[in-house]
Formats: sequence, C-alpha cells, structure tokens
Amino acid sequence: MLKGEELYQLIPQRPPIVMVSEVRSVGEGCAQIGLQIEKDNIFVKDGKLQEAGIIEHIAQSAAAMEGYKSYVNQLPPKLGFIGEIKKCKIFFLPCVGTHLLTILTVLGEAAGVTLVQAKVEIEDSDKEPLVAECQMKIFIKNE
Repeated sequence: MLKGEELYQLIPQRPPIVMVSEVRSVGEGCAQIGLQIEKDNIFVKDGKLQEAGIIEHIAQSAAAMEGYKSYVNQLPPKLGFIGEIKKCKIFFLPCVGTHLLTILTVLGEAAGVTLVQAKVEIEDSDKEPLVAECQMKIFIKNE
C-alpha cells in the first residue's frame, strides 16, 4: 500500500488538488484506490464532496493506476487527460469523514488511450455503499 507523500511518485498533482489518499492494490488491469474526505478538501461544500470532486477522484485514481507502472520502473508519472466520461451516475454526495474506495477495471487500451470502468464505494458501509460509477477514457501523454 502507498500513501502520503509516496503518492506523489504516482500522480503529477500536488496539494491542494490531490484527490487520492492511498493506493491499496494495482494488478493487471485493475486497482483499488482510496480517498479520505477531509473538511479542507477544495471540492467539499456544506460538508459533502461535490460531483466535481468525485469525478476528479476517479480521474486521479486512474492516473495513480497508470503511474504505478512508471513507479515500478523508477520513472516519473506521466501526465494524463480526461478524454470522455460516459455512463456516469452519482447516487449521492458523501460526507466529510467518509473513506471512499474506488475499484477500477481496465476495459481496453490502445494508442495511449485507456478506457476504465470505475465504481466508487463507501468503505465498510452496509447501506448505500455505491457512491458513483462511470466509464472514463484517459489519454496518457507519452513525452
């Protein structure tokens, strides 16, 4: 598991825009990425993480998954861009203090484009565990 400043080896973002707090696992075509929602998060309004924060968390989770490949090869993280978001459903806005666990599955990769399926859940919740789900195309800059 990677957390804290170790995450900066996986993603190009820096505070105050960092939207991942831990990388639990990265495997072949899948990853589990966490986010602890803090009250000083720039995407928090009225005690809840807003839609833009959820989307940014998904994008940075995908970046962390890709960045892990660079990390194991001792290379800096590559810059990525959201190319498309589809089939996006946000079921509710999670509160400050909540820990999110995002499960990413790679649906396809070609020519620097990665298509991922993301499910954002509240960790260890029996009711309303699914916060959001979507498919996202990420373009990776190979320079």
